[in-house]
Amino acid sequence: MTPAAEYADALVIFGISGDLAFKKVFPALENLERRGRLPPRVVGVARGTTRDAVITRMRESLAEHDPATDPEAVQRLEQKLVIVDGDYRDPATFAALRDALGGARRPVHYLAIPPSLFNTVAAQLGASGCAAGARVVVEKPLGRDLSSAQTLNRALRAVFAEDSIFRIDHFLGKEPVQNLLYFRFANSFVEPVWNRNYIDNIQITMAESFGVEGRGRLYEELGAIRDVVQNHLLQVLAVLAMEPPVDMGPASLRDEKTKVLRAVRPADRRDVVRGQYRGYRAEAGVQANSDVETFAALRLDIDSWRWADVPFLVRTGKRMAVTATEVMATFRRPPQRLFEDTPPFRGNYLRFRLGPDRVAIALGARVKAAGEAMSGREIELFACNSQADEMTPYERLLGDALRGDAALFARQDSVEVAWSIVDRMLANGPQAEPYEPGSWGPPSADRLAESAGGWHQPQDDGPCA
Repeated sequence: MTPAAEYADALVIFGISGDLAFKKVFPALENLERRGRLPPRVVGVARGTTRDAVITRMRESLAEHDPATDPEAVQRLEQKLVIVDGDYRDPATFAALRDALGGARRPVHYLAIPPSLFNTVAAQLGASGCAAGARVVVEKPLGRDLSSAQTLNRALRAVFAEDSIFRIDHFLGKEPVQNLLYFRFANSFVEPVWNRNYIDNIQITMAESFGVEGRGRLYEELGAIRDVVQNHLLQVLAVLAMEPPVDMGPASLRDEKTKVLRAVRPADRRDVVRGQYRGYRAEAGVQANSDVETFAALRLDIDSWRWADVPFLVRTGKRMAVTATEVMATFRRPPQRLFEDTPPFRGNYLRFRLGPDRVAIALGARVKAAGEAMSGREIELFACNSQADEMTPYERLLGDALRGDAALFARQDSVEVAWSIVDRMLANGPQAEPYEPGSWGPPSADRLAESAGGWHQPQDDGPCA
C-alpha cells in the first residue's frame, strides 16, 4: 500500500444481482465484515431488483458457498447494504448512487459486470461526480486483444488515474500463487541456482478434467489462450522468472513482472499447438465448425541474462486427465556420470502444486539404493498443506482494493505486453487439433517438450500427511 492510500469509506458493487456476486462476492463480503474490514456503507447497483431480493439472494449464496458464516456478521452486512435499482445507461441511476453514497469521499467501485459495459459505467461515474476520490475495480477479460484492451484502458483513464484502477485476476489472490512468490525470495538456497546455469527447463501446466460447463457461447469468444494464458499463466511465468524486486511495494513488484513479459520472445508457429476436445462442438452455444482451442501448449523463450536458452513450456486444457495446476522446474544433470545407474533417469527438480485443493512443494533427488552396487533410486522430499485458504481470493483482493494495495492487481503496461504476446500466438497459431477427453491433449504437443525429456504429467499426490 502506498503511503498516500487511505482506506475506502464505501464499497459499490455493480452487478450485485449477477452470478459472480452469488458465487464469489457475497461470501467475500461476509468474510470481510467478520474481520471488521468492510467500510460503513455497501451499495449494490443492478437493474430490476430490490433490497429484499438482494438480501434473500445473499443468504442463499452464503448457505451454498460459505455455510460457516457468522450470523452477527451477516446481520451487520445486511444493515450496511443499500440498493440502487437502475439502468447503467441512465444518468438518473448515478444521481441515485451519489445520494446513496451519503457523502463518502473514498468509494471503491467494483464492476462485476460484462466488460462491454465498463466504458458506459466509467463515463457515467465521471459525469455524475461519483468518481471523485474513488478507485475502480474491473474484472477480466481486460479486452480480447491488444487493441480492445487499449480502448478499454483509454475509457477508464479518461475518468480514473492509473493508480486508482485495480484490474482483478482472482488467480493472483490464491494462496498457492502467493506462496510461489514467497518461496522464491524468502529462501537463500533458491536464488543461487535459479538461472540458466542450473535450470534445464520449467514447465507450467494448468489442467482441468471438466469441460466448458455450459459456458460454450462465452468460450467461443475466448478460447484457452485468451481465457487463462494471457492472464493466469503469464503471471505465473512472471513470478517464476522475475528478478528480485527492491521491495514488496506494488510498483517494484509489478515493474519486475513487466520486465519479464517484455523479454518474452515472439512465439513461432512451430512453438504453438492448439487443440479441441472431441465433443466440444456439441456444447450449447458452440459453432458447428468451431476452431476455438480448449487446449494450448506453448514453448516460450525469455531473452534475458538469467534465462537465455531455458525453455518455458506452458500448457493448459479442458477435459484432460486430471484437474491440477503445477510448476515443474528441472535442473541440469551432473556433468559427469560417476555411478552405475542405468540412464535415462530424471534430473533433480523442484515441483510446486498450485491447486486446486492443496499447496505443495517437492524436491526430487537421487539416493543410493540398498545393496552392493553404486546405483541409485529417485526420492521426493514432499511438503504439503491441504488446509483451506484462510482467505478466499476475492476476499483478499477486495480487501486489498479497499486498502489501496495494488500489488496483486495487473498494471496496464503488463496487460498490454501480455496481450501482444497472445496476439502473436493467435495470429501465427495452427488450427486446433482434436484430442480425446481424459487425455493430455493432442499428441503433436509432445514435440514441444522433446528437448526437456517430455512433459511432466501432474498426478494425484494423495492426502497430505
